[in-house]
Amino acid sequence: MITSFQDLIKTRPPWSTVLIWYLRGIALLLVGGGIIHWARIVGFVPWRGLWFWDMPIEWQAATVFFAVLDLVAATGLWLAVSWGTVMWLFRAMSQIVMHSLFSDIYGRRPYEISFYILTIAIYLLLMYLMERENRTN
Repeated sequence: MITSFQDLIKTRPPWSTVLIWYLRGIALLLVGGGIIHWARIVGFVPWRGLWFWDMPIEWQAATVFFAVLDLVAATGLWLAVSWGTVMWLFRAMSQIVMHSLFSDIYGRRPYEISFYILTIAIYLLLMYLMERENRTN
């Protein structure tokens, strides 16, 4: 029975398992995002009051780009293959660039940028902990 934080640390699964479940959690978020993007494309929901066919071409391109990339990255993350992580990092960096360097077109979103930086930092921390654990075993 877990009665303290130290007991929790002693009984936790290996860091590799924690990393896989973290990536699967990110995969679920990406599946949701991909479905929302596709719902905009096929005309189920508008984005900022605009239907897909009324959006500026830049927004249409970004919507299609992330509709495909979200689902591809989610599949790779769920399967825990290396290309899934690469696709997710590419997707996160694309969003950061889009909302910082091209904020005049896509809008500035500091909370979204912070979220992506935080998720990448957690990923890097879990990778470090997993590698450290593997070296000691």
